Amino acid sequence: MAKRDFYEILGVDKNATKEEIKKAYRKKAIQYHPDKNPDNKEAEDKFKEAAEAYEVLSNDDKRRRYDQFGHDGVRGNGGFSGGGMSMDDIFSQFGDIFGDAFGGGFSSFFGGGRRSTHRQVNRGTNIRVKVKLSLEEIAKGVTKKIKVKKYVTCKACNGTGEKNGNSSRICPTCNGSGVETRVTQTILGHMQSTTTCSTCNGEGKIIQQKCTTCYSEGLVQDEEIIEIKIPPGVSDGVQLAVSGKGNAARRGGINGDLLVLIEELEHPEFIRDGNDILYNLFLSVPDAILGTPVEVPTLEGKVKIKIEPGTQSGKIVRLRGKGLPELQGYGKGDLLVRINVYIPKDVSREDKKLIEKLSESPEFKPSSHKDKSFFDKFKGIFV
Repeated sequence: MAKRDFYEILGVDKNATKEEIKKAYRKKAIQYHPDKNPDNKEAEDKFKEAAEAYEVLSNDDKRRRYDQFGHDGVRGNGGFSGGGMSMDDIFSQFGDIFGDAFGGGFSSFFGGGRRSTHRQVNRGTNIRVKVKLSLEEIAKGVTKKIKVKKYVTCKACNGTGEKNGNSSRICPTCNGSGVETRVTQTILGHMQSTTTCSTCNGEGKIIQQKCTTCYSEGLVQDEEIIEIKIPPGVSDGVQLAVSGKGNAARRGGINGDLLVLIEELEHPEFIRDGNDILYNLFLSVPDAILGTPVEVPTLEGKVKIKIEPGTQSGKIVRLRGKGLPELQGYGKGDLLVRINVYIPKDVSREDKKLIEKLSESPEFKPSSHKDKSFFDKFKGIFV
C-alpha cells in the first residue's frame, strides 16, 4: 500500500513552519498514544505514522528532499528508519516535546504509563564526509568505498564499560529504571513529574570496576571501510544519509548516521545544466558552409551527427536522452550541442586572397541575405 503524504498525516500544509509541524505532531501523538488507546492496533499504527512524518518534516534536510522527491527522497540511504523504530525509540527521540505542557513527558499526562518504565536511550553522533564524483559516475550511479574514522563499540567490554562484564550494580536511586519520579503538592492536588535519574544519568546501573580499554565509555576510536551506493542523477551539494553508519552510541543505543555530501567534479568537455549537458562543437568555416558528418562525445561514448550545409554559429543540436537521469526518477535530460564556427585570426597570403575573392560574392554579404536579422542576432559571435 502506498504511503500517505506526510503533510496530510499531520494535517498541515506544505508551507507550515517548524512550530506548526511540532504542534500538529503533538496533537496527533496525544490522540493516538497507546496508553490512551490500549490494545488498539490501528491507533498504534497511526501513532508510529505520525512519528515518521514528524521525523522527516522537522529535519530541514530531510524535508527538502521529501518536498523534491517524495518518499523516494527519504527512503533507504537518505531517509527515515521509522519502519524499524520501536515505541521506545519514538518516546526517547520525540517525547521531550511534551514536557513543557505536561510536566514530565508522556508518562505524567497518561497516568505514569509506558515511558516512565524505560531507561534513556543513547544516540550516536552523525559523521559528515565529502565524496567527489565525475559526470560519468553521476550518470550511471556508483558504489564508493571510503575509510571513516569513527567511534565503535569497545570489544573488550562489549560496550558495557564494565571490566569483566560483571562489575555493576543496580542504581539505588531509580532501582534500575533510569528515571526518577517525583510527586509534589500543588493547589490543584498532587503533581507527578518524571526526570532522568541524576545518580546513574539514566543508565539504571552504576559501574564499580571500569573497563581499562574504553574507561567505562563503552566506545573506542577505530577505522571502518564503508560501502556507499550512490544513485544516478545526484548533483553538487546533495546530501545522502547512510543510516546507522555514524558514531556508535553508548551502552548499545542507536548509532548515528553517515552523511555523504556530493561534490561534482568539473568536466573537461561538458557543462551541466540541471539534467541537460551542454557541449561546444567548433567547426571550420568550410564545414559550416558545406555541411559535414562529425563525431561528438556523450557520457556513453561518441555518436555521429550530420551538420547541414549553411549551419550558422550559435545553432543548437539537441540529442534527446543523452543527458543525465533524474534522481529517483525515470526521465533523462538531453545533450545540447552548440555550434561554434571558428574564425582564424592569422591566415596565409594565398588564403587571404581567396577569402577576399569570396567576399565579393553576394552570398557572403549579410545585406544580400534573405534574413539579415539573423546575422544581426549572431554577429557578436564572429568578433
